[in-house]
Amino acid sequence: MTVPPRPSSSYVYGLDGPAVVVPARVAAVLAQKGLRNVRHALRGMDPEVDAVLEAILLAAEAWKRHRGLASDLGSERDTESAGQASSSLTATEVAGLLGITPRAVRLAITEGRLDGRQTAGGVWLVEPEAAELYRAARSNGGI
Repeated sequence: MTVPPRPSSSYVYGLDGPAVVVPARVAAVLAQKGLRNVRHALRGMDPEVDAVLEAILLAAEAWKRHRGLASDLGSERDTESAGQASSSLTATEVAGLLGITPRAVRLAITEGRLDGRQTAGGVWLVEPEAAELYRAARSNGGI
């Protein structure tokens, strides 16, 4: 069942000034898209910013653990054999998991809706975490 996205204003709360609630799945997407780099670049500038960015990353890690995914969202895999990371999934494998066609997977990658890459040999690869984030976003009506 697809849940329609909530309006942006529904994430804003606060009596002492506005505060934004970031759902853990959204935190995981932000972490995957480079939030660790942002946190590193801003570290030490403002203690509250440090604490909030750390909280978002903690929520991302908790979401991943809850979904049974590997920890450390921001890590890049350096170990590759035959041009393919050991845990990467092919477009065909991702398509089977998501119930869509391999062409739809490739299109989602090229449009930036799904993190993935094409190897020099032409094979399309997706990390399992990215596939899960995409699946969760689709089920929430976000993609």
